[in-house]
Amino acid sequence: MPSVYIKNPPNRFALVLFLCISSQFFSSLSYANTDYINSLQQQVIEQELWREKEWINLLHYDVLDKIDDEYISQVDDDRFFNAKDGKTNSKAELLETIASFFNTDVNNDSHTLCHFVARFDWLDKKLSFEKNKLPTVHCKEYKQWREQVDADHVTMIFPAYHLNSPSSMFGHTLLRMDKKFGNNESEWLSYSVNFGAKTNADDNSIFYAFKGLAGGYPGIFIVTPYFEKIQEYNRIEHRDIWEYPLNLTADETHRMLQHLWELKEINFDYFFFDENCSYRLLELLEIARPGIELTDKFTMTAIPVDTVRAIEQANLIQSTHYRPSQASALQHLLNSMSDTEKTLVLQLAEDTGIIETEKFKDLSLTKQHKIVDATYKYIRFQQTRAVRDPVLAKRSYQLLKQINTYPLIKPPVYNVPTSPELSHDSRRFSIGVGERLNQSYGELSYKFTFHDLEDNTKGFLQGAQINMGLIQVRSNNQGTKLHRFDVVDIFSITPRTDFFQPLSWRIYTGLERQPTGVEDDLVSHVTGGAGVSYELWQDSRIYGLGMFRLEHNNDMNNSVEPGVGLLTGLLQHFDGSTAHIELSGEQFKDNIYRVRSSYKHNFFISTNHSLKLTAKREWHSSIRFSELNLSYQYYF
Repeated sequence: MPSVYIKNPPNRFALVLFLCISSQFFSSLSYANTDYINSLQQQVIEQELWREKEWINLLHYDVLDKIDDEYISQVDDDRFFNAKDGKTNSKAELLETIASFFNTDVNNDSHTLCHFVARFDWLDKKLSFEKNKLPTVHCKEYKQWREQVDADHVTMIFPAYHLNSPSSMFGHTLLRMDKKFGNNESEWLSYSVNFGAKTNADDNSIFYAFKGLAGGYPGIFIVTPYFEKIQEYNRIEHRDIWEYPLNLTADETHRMLQHLWELKEINFDYFFFDENCSYRLLELLEIARPGIELTDKFTMTAIPVDTVRAIEQANLIQSTHYRPSQASALQHLLNSMSDTEKTLVLQLAEDTGIIETEKFKDLSLTKQHKIVDATYKYIRFQQTRAVRDPVLAKRSYQLLKQINTYPLIKPPVYNVPTSPELSHDSRRFSIGVGERLNQSYGELSYKFTFHDLEDNTKGFLQGAQINMGLIQVRSNNQGTKLHRFDVVDIFSITPRTDFFQPLSWRIYTGLERQPTGVEDDLVSHVTGGAGVSYELWQDSRIYGLGMFRLEHNNDMNNSVEPGVGLLTGLLQHFDGSTAHIELSGEQFKDNIYRVRSSYKHNFFISTNHSLKLTAKREWHSSIRFSELNLSYQYYF
């Protein structure tokens, strides 16, 4: 039998012995933790914690069937779940989350204890973890972030409506995480929390709107310095900002920030009308203050101003602060000036030497200050989005130096408009009666959102119409038919002045009835145009637009027939009503034309109730007729 040579047998024996003892030791340690984890999970099962509202909110679950434990999370990111089926299994996710707290294979910032700090905090209050059995981790990134976002109270921010951007025409909401009182730091240094779509830079406005409606973009939470948002909304887009300090406690604010950390770079589905910026912020507030129900009512749409109303109804708002945009601040100054003073502003914007003329020096110091201040604001307004002009930059500097030569003068007191949450509600139901083509009819209509030119302007921009999803059904002796369906109808008639030269424009598309002989045929169309508007006197708008129309009409020769036309009108707002006179028409090929005149008068009964009278006269190439309608409108 051959001999066997063993090198250093005592050392080999010692190694085997050590491994056996170590294996038994670590095995017994793992087993002890397993027992403890099992006991915690058993408590979860006994208390049915996976069904509690706080856990449902932390995981952003929609409860499909609570009895059969059917859930689905609105989070669309595997990194947010510990269990493989955590997106749809609330119980499994909770049990696996507990187990992951005791994971010793991952250290520090990558550990579940560092990632899901809000989940741990809530479960610790429910289960009272034995801290000595948890692994020791150092959550450096979270601690640094929490020191940076040092806040103990929250402000809801509402940048007002901006018609020239599809993503902002309904307004927007974000949260400002305010630093602790007493440190003499400006709110400009606070951080803002914004939820938005991760868009592609190459997407145009139409493509953005389509993908936003269809959920084609992921959405994420972004934390940025608040002064960047002021620059974006207030100074670049010229949107007024409404700030609503909330009465959240320091502990509630801390709880929100804990969960916000959990959502860092986590993807949600983003939908323009419901699962949007405003809806997600309401979810954060529900995390901060367990027990409040803010999202339940928003099953179809979550219009930003409606979410502001929701937090007001939940008694979360402490006060309201208005921050006028750069354009609004300038307009306020101009409104307080005479025509002579406005002329001086325009002259001074071209030549700062006007300051040395006698006609300027003869003015009081208060008027001089106001004119120079308005000129400085006007030049800054002109430079918005423009390439830096060294000549204008030098002129601005000279004006700023001149402002500093005047004695301290009280800042202007702005005429604060009605805050947006006090406006009429976003959806509308109406019932009416009328006569068209010598036939009487009854009418029902429903509009998903948002505001007509003739509606109560309290809390809205004058001359701004934003409508989507209008369905109008009429019934007469020939039956019940769809009379109109507007997919979108946006109309902006902002008046031009010597200082502001905005473009007025309109675009609308959908289905509508057009008479051919004595029949009303349902046609589809896309109509749009642009032009100008002016203010003749206070609260009035006169406008004129060139229009282009594409129409699908079986009575025409081509499947899609183009037409050109004009649209002009006068809009007048009174204290308790709005009157609107309009004349429009379009010309198609083969001598097919339409001309319409209309008068609408909407009488406001209260904020959410009105009576609207409409009278029309139409001249078509094949028929002439009149229409009269009276409807009651309810906003909700």
